[in-house]
Amino acid sequence: MSDKKVTVLGAARSGLAAARMLKRQGTPVFVSDIAEKENKTAQVRELEANGIEYEFGKHSQRCYDADMVVLSPGIPVKSEAVQQFLHKKIPVYSEIEVASWFCKAPIIAITGSNGKTTTTTLIGEMLKKIYPDAIVAGNIGLALSDFVEDSYSGTWVVVEVSSFQLETIDSFHPRIAAVLNFAPNHLDRYDRYEDYLKAKWRITKNLKPEDHLIYNLADQNLSSWVEPLNVQKHGFDINGRKESIIEFVEGCIRFKDAVFMREQDIALRGMHNYMNVMAAILAADLAGVPADAIKGTLSEFSGVEHRLEFVREFDGVRYINDSKATTVESLSYALRSFNVPVVLIAGGKDKGSNFSALNQLIRERTKAVVLIGSATEKMAETWKTFKPIHPAQSMEDAVNKARSIAAPGEVVLLSPACASFDMFNDFEDRGRCFKAIVSDL
Repeated sequence: MSDKKVTVLGAARSGLAAARMLKRQGTPVFVSDIAEKENKTAQVRELEANGIEYEFGKHSQRCYDADMVVLSPGIPVKSEAVQQFLHKKIPVYSEIEVASWFCKAPIIAITGSNGKTTTTTLIGEMLKKIYPDAIVAGNIGLALSDFVEDSYSGTWVVVEVSSFQLETIDSFHPRIAAVLNFAPNHLDRYDRYEDYLKAKWRITKNLKPEDHLIYNLADQNLSSWVEPLNVQKHGFDINGRKESIIEFVEGCIRFKDAVFMREQDIALRGMHNYMNVMAAILAADLAGVPADAIKGTLSEFSGVEHRLEFVREFDGVRYINDSKATTVESLSYALRSFNVPVVLIAGGKDKGSNFSALNQLIRERTKAVVLIGSATEKMAETWKTFKPIHPAQSMEDAVNKARSIAAPGEVVLLSPACASFDMFNDFEDRGRCFKAIVSDL
């Protein structure tokens, strides 16, 4: 790479990580971002501290003087800048692709529409029981480029990968790949739902016959895509099927024709999480983690930050942070997790979602809905006949409105079903804002 001129397009988390890694490898790097410089002071300091050339506020001709491009996932392939690179026959790669070139450890890659972060984190915790140097990174919030140089053949790397990252892979090759589910998402970015699915499915692009694919047997659409692949296939099923090696049935997880773990002994709760658990068991088992270590992790691991995370109880009301729920399906799982009335805080940047799919749950599970962000009007119009709708101007306003509505024994749930970028840097920023406000009540 030392003789390659590289442009990194986008100075967000993964772009900066890729630039730092390539700089350490002696590669001439140039970072280009259309955001104004005065809005990127932290990024400017980071780039200057590492001696990396950059520009903000434009993509000048300087950025096109490159042998290859590393694309930040937030920039669509159909954007004008990317199309110019492709027209010039300059290859465009995702950060996860470039980082994988330097990875010495076998990779476990996780994708799907829902449950990726929980499953990735859970697999990482299982791996660390016997591989203490296992790396957990990717779309989970930690760019692989920041860690991959510490990898070695005697451990594992587990990465969460999004459709955006998979769009521009070339040789990215997981030894174990998991596709958790298919559901409509990011329809503001893709022209068709099928285009989104095809981007996800690129996780299988470089699988070899000896590699392993973990997938959800209960998803008929997904199962039909798996059938023609020449790989080692491992299905899991929440409903219980003869062809699945692992299943959830009669209150327990059965694995390899025996009871592996009972529901009451698993710290995670909810049917959606038991699907994540089954995928994690399969991945860890294939990576050589002993059954006792897997079970020990499952008895301890209660979830990840921003995913149905208990914040506090105040005046008899429980406050739950589910900021990671950026899809209709994630909000659906969240609402099904409570058997008491829920005051829901939802909204943000719409991704082309069909909010009417939640109508029955809004009617049956919520007491009222507090809405924030640019999707407020669309969500309010969809749900206004079912429950009281309360638009809010900020997260603080939303929490205070929810507090005034909720009664002791009820739940205030932040589960947006939308992206965060209209008001926050990312879902983590949104969740931490919510937690700070709740903690100050």
